[in-house]
Amino acid sequence: MEDAMPTHRRSFPGDPRELRAARTWTRAVLDGHSCSEDAALIVTELGTNALVHTTSGGSGGSFGVALTVSDLAVTIAVTDSGSGATNPEVQCPAPDSTHGRGLGMVTALADRVMVQGGAEGRTVTAELLIRVRPDSPAPSSAHPGVRRP
Repeated sequence: MEDAMPTHRRSFPGDPRELRAARTWTRAVLDGHSCSEDAALIVTELGTNALVHTTSGGSGGSFGVALTVSDLAVTIAVTDSGSGATNPEVQCPAPDSTHGRGLGMVTALADRVMVQGGAEGRTVTAELLIRVRPDSPAPSSAHPGVRRP
């Protein structure tokens, strides 16, 4: 039976300078965990998307981060304040483009990425499966990519 740790939640003001605080908090929560650096990068990329593409980055905006660790996975969920014009999707930016790579990096790092919600607010959840040994394959239920329930 899976022994889940509690979910750690924190809200961050909608200021780009808060991305560093979100990254630092993620590393502290996952201190010593093999997934801590990947999780910190995922929080940074999803937080950036929330600030750039939704009202989270506007005056009085915020974004939320939830981290859950179980025996099987580390789950990272970032929730925005909504009003994003489009659903998040992986892009293929031009080589010289300075934007458009964040969600692609998240899907490359995570075993599963899901998007829930709509114009009132979205939660992008990334799941990092925990491998028992470095050479052991991911469980067969892992399906990388963006999923919408």
